[in-house]
Amino acid sequence: MDYKQALDNKIADYNLLNHPFYQAWSTGELPVQVLRTYAREYGAFIATIPNGWETINDPEIAAEETEHINMWADFADGLDTTVSEAQILQVKALLETAGELFSEPATALGALYAFEAQQPATAQSKLAGLKEFYQLPETVEPYFETHSHNEHEAEKLLERIGALPSESHTTVVQACEQMSVALWNALTGIHDAECA
Repeated sequence: MDYKQALDNKIADYNLLNHPFYQAWSTGELPVQVLRTYAREYGAFIATIPNGWETINDPEIAAEETEHINMWADFADGLDTTVSEAQILQVKALLETAGELFSEPATALGALYAFEAQQPATAQSKLAGLKEFYQLPETVEPYFETHSHNEHEAEKLLERIGALPSESHTTVVQACEQMSVALWNALTGIHDAECA
């Protein structure tokens, strides 16, 4: 299953759990103000996820992801902020990348995999950090609780990728790399904007 290895290698190069932003979160060293900025800015990207699933013609997961936008809004609300238009350059770039990649089935598969394959581990890490170090309303937790055990989305994407003609796999892997880089850079932008 060479394409899975290729995809996972691209993600490993930009594994979000290794990002200083998530590492600070998991040890309680990320100021609440930075969490607030993250909730506000990154929510604009979360709102694009259903588009990717619609492009690959999976209305069921697209509907699920639309519900998750509301859960993210609850996370933001628990931090006394609301999701708004992205202001940070790297988050704007992430939105642009997502818009491009989510517009075609092959690139949407690679881009979604870059995000969904990492979601369970990052959600577990963030949830543990929230519970242990931050005295915040419980409304900040459901988004991460839900995503800490939803490996089925990445598995579904791999099945879809496997069904593609093998010459499409290069496109999928390139899209996965592009999205992995954009996700990493968005966290850097949020971290630098608040922690500089």
